[in-house]
Amino acid sequence: MDYTIKIGGEAGQGIQTIGDTLSVVFARSGYHVFTNQDYESRIRGGHNYYQLRLSDKPVHCAREAVDIVVALDKVSIMEYEKQLAQQGQIIYDSQSLKEKHEGNQFLDVPFVRLAVEHGGNKIMANTVATGAVLGMLGIDIEILLGILKDTFKKKGEEIIKANVDSAMAGYDFAVNNCIKCSFVSAETSKAKMLIAGNDAIGFGAVASGLKFYSAYPMTPGTSIMLYVASKAKDYGIVVEQAEDEIAAINMALGASFAGVRAMTGTSGGGFALMVEGLSLAAITETPVVIAIAQRPGPATGLPTKTAQADLLFALYSAHGEFPRVIMAPGTPEECFFLTNKAFDMAEKYQIPVIILTDQYLADSQWTYEGFDLNKLKYTDYRLRDKDLIGEDYKRHALTDNGISPFAVPGKGNYVVVTDSDEHDEEGHITEDAQMTILMTQKRLHKKMPAIIKDMAPPKFYGSDNPEIVIVGWGSMYGLLREAVDMLTNKYKIAMLHFSEVYPMPDTENFDYIKVLTEAKRAICIEQNVTGQLAHLLAVEKGFRFKEKINKYDGRPFTLEQLIGEINALIG
Repeated sequence: MDYTIKIGGEAGQGIQTIGDTLSVVFARSGYHVFTNQDYESRIRGGHNYYQLRLSDKPVHCAREAVDIVVALDKVSIMEYEKQLAQQGQIIYDSQSLKEKHEGNQFLDVPFVRLAVEHGGNKIMANTVATGAVLGMLGIDIEILLGILKDTFKKKGEEIIKANVDSAMAGYDFAVNNCIKCSFVSAETSKAKMLIAGNDAIGFGAVASGLKFYSAYPMTPGTSIMLYVASKAKDYGIVVEQAEDEIAAINMALGASFAGVRAMTGTSGGGFALMVEGLSLAAITETPVVIAIAQRPGPATGLPTKTAQADLLFALYSAHGEFPRVIMAPGTPEECFFLTNKAFDMAEKYQIPVIILTDQYLADSQWTYEGFDLNKLKYTDYRLRDKDLIGEDYKRHALTDNGISPFAVPGKGNYVVVTDSDEHDEEGHITEDAQMTILMTQKRLHKKMPAIIKDMAPPKFYGSDNPEIVIVGWGSMYGLLREAVDMLTNKYKIAMLHFSEVYPMPDTENFDYIKVLTEAKRAICIEQNVTGQLAHLLAVEKGFRFKEKINKYDGRPFTLEQLIGEINALIG
């Protein structure tokens, strides 16, 4: 069992409502689910879609062939009919679209009429459509009915009954009228957790002891703030919607200096405003975690689409030379655990740590049995006991490893506030040449060896002795993994996936450079035009890719597209 469902229509038609509800039903039924979205930068109109894939086996990416299209507008029929699988079906409401389609692949479901007849209001049409999809698949509707009862319990029995009746009407109509439906559902199993990439980053931050989050809303980073805000009351977190990104990062730095774990989030255009604050974090050695949810640029670019074009921007932005860490999770599970690691490394080394994601991963939902919370790490690296601070406390003391004691203001009498100028060990402004050299070496050269040791090597998956190695980073993980699975009978193929990108991990425990040099073909696959990971590997490790696959139209690869590109390149 491996089916793809695509809900298409205009913004404001409830596409996400249908998609999210179906996803929850499938996850609670114990199926594996992967979802992704494509939407325009407008509140109403345009054309959007919500795509979900369900299977009885783990799934990690989107496929191109669609089994069921829920067409809420004419564009959906025109665009997605050509994507139908062999036994695929398009369900639509001919009365609403004012056009009738003939053929075995079409099922005319009167969404609005059934909603009015059974729910008393055409607003229930989406509930009818949701029930109809379950009827086509032959999946038990009881879980959907339970969700509707929970969702509308505060609105009273009348609203609950209207939605339940509408769902049943859609379900029964599909069962009785979709005579061409040949879908076979797998047995249900234990309910699974369903979580999106940005929600997992927020979850990881909360689980890591986050106490302050500041941001200015910017797609697709906003949902991190929304998740944290939803947990703020329960976990004592201050969430501040700043007036701009300059204020957001400086607020986070102030909160971190004051003694709490702090974070900010944005997208590329917002991060452009944060770079002066990034340098402030560096010279004051104030830990901060920054999430950058990438989207295509330059400037506003495609504000609701996806790209991997900000890796080098995140790496080289801000003035001066100082250490930073860049994480690029490839799954929601990695979003969760790498956010935890980001907080730990930020405080351990007193540096900024950047988490790079993108619209594709930010909005995609995956299913899991659950996250192992025992793997979380929490170490408080700050001095909070005034007896431990002492009279000889120096905030920027020159140490062998470059890490100085970090006290919390108010816990002792010897904490000096360091400003943005170069300073001595106590934090007082200096222009002394020798002290400048010592401080620069302390912040960069002395810290970097230990930071590099903490960076995990890329994940390896596939043939033990690959002739072909495909390489990617960040949100490419699921696509690369399924491409290896699909091509393993054809080639000796494996993948390398970087989720801890900079500083590049050493090769002591796993020599990934040897894997690349010994393979007959090494192909770097990225969603940017210049091959930014390929560039980084050349600069940092001296390995140069001869072959690359780049996609930069704002849309993610589908599995079929990527396999086609790989096959075409190999020949």
